[in-house]
Amino acid sequence: MIKIFVFDTNSLISANLSPSSTNRKAYDKAREIGITVYSDSTFTEFTEAFLRPKFDKYISGEKRLQAIAAFEKIGQPIRVSINIDICRDPNDNKFLELAIEAGAACIITGDKDLLVLHPFQNIQILSASDFLNHF
Repeated sequence: MIKIFVFDTNSLISANLSPSSTNRKAYDKAREIGITVYSDSTFTEFTEAFLRPKFDKYISGEKRLQAIAAFEKIGQPIRVSINIDICRDPNDNKFLELAIEAGAACIITGDKDLLVLHPFQNIQILSASDFLNHF
C-alpha cells in the first residue's frame, strides 16, 4: 500500500530553501517511500507564500518557480470536497481536509496549531524530525 504524505506550507518552503534542512530530508524521504499530495488551496498557499519578495535574498524567483513546478509535477493533486473546522488556526484546516480526503499516513508540519491535534482521525501529525524517526 502506498503511503501518502501532506506537507504544510512552511515545511515545503523550508525544504526548498535549505537542501540540508531536516524538512528537506523529510520531503526527500516521503517521496522515496510514498507520494506527496496537494489540493488547490494548499498549492495556492504554497505558491503565493514562496513567491513573496522576502525570499528574494535566499533564492531567486526563477529557482522558486522551478521548485513550485517540480512539486506540482511530482506531487499528486487531490480534489477536496470535505470541510473541517477543528484547528485553532482556521487557515490550517485545509491540511486536515487534504489528509483525510487523500487517506494520508501523515502530515509533516512545524505548526503547533496542527501538532497539538496529533493524531487526527488516525493520521499522524509530526514535525519533520519526528517523521524521519517514525517512518
